[in-house]
Amino acid sequence: MPATILVVEDEADITILLRYNLEAEGFRVATAETGDEAIQHIQEKLPDLILLDWMLPEVSGIELCRRFRAREETARVPIIMLTARGEEEERVRGLTTGADDYIVKPFSVPELIARIHALLRRASPNLVTAALKLGDLELDRTTHRVRRGNRDVHLGPTEYRLLEYLMRHPGRVYSREQLLDGVWGNDVYVDERTVDVHIGRLRRAINRGRDPDPIRTVRGAGYAFDERFGQVA
Repeated sequence: MPATILVVEDEADITILLRYNLEAEGFRVATAETGDEAIQHIQEKLPDLILLDWMLPEVSGIELCRRFRAREETARVPIIMLTARGEEEERVRGLTTGADDYIVKPFSVPELIARIHALLRRASPNLVTAALKLGDLELDRTTHRVRRGNRDVHLGPTEYRLLEYLMRHPGRVYSREQLLDGVWGNDVYVDERTVDVHIGRLRRAINRGRDPDPIRTVRGAGYAFDERFGQVA
C-alpha cells in the first residue's frame, strides 16, 4: 500500500501543488485547511506522515504539533513543518515542539520529496520502494545506482533524477514544464530546451547499440517512460 500523507495547509495554491506532486510520486494524499479538519481526518484514518503548515487559522501549526505528539496514536507519526519563518529560533521552536523536520517556503519540491522519503524510510521502511525495475533497467533509490542488463549505467545527478521521475509512472506523459518543476524544482529558472538536452544525455547513457529506447517522445506533449518497455511482443 502506498503511504498516506496528510497535508494541513490553508493556502489553496500550495495544497494543489503538493497534492499534484505527491500523487505523481505515488503517495495517497488527504488535505485539511484547519486543525479541526486535520484531527477529523486522523480520527478516520491515521496518516503515515503529516505536512503541517505553521500559520493556520484558529489553531496554529505549533499547537497542533503539540497535540499530535501528546496523543498516543499520533505520537510517532512523522511531521514536517511548512512555514515562511526562516529564523533559527523559529526552526528550533518547531523541532523542539515535536516536528521531525522543517522546510521554509518557498521550497523546492524535489527537496521536500527527498525529505519525505528519508523520514518514511526511518519510520516505515516498508512504505518506500527502494528499487524501480522495468524491463532490463533497474534503478536503486538507496544507492543511486542504475543498471541495464549486466552493465552499470553512469548518470549525472540531473539525468538520474529525470530517469527516476519518469520510471515512477510508466506511460504517463510529462510536459517539459512538468519535468522542470518535478526534477529541477519550481524555484529554479531553467529554459524548457534544457529538458531536451538532458533527455538526450540520458538516452545516450542508457542505450547501447541496438538496445530499445525506453524513453518515448510524444510530439507536442513531452516525454514518457514507455510502459511497454521490456514486455514480450
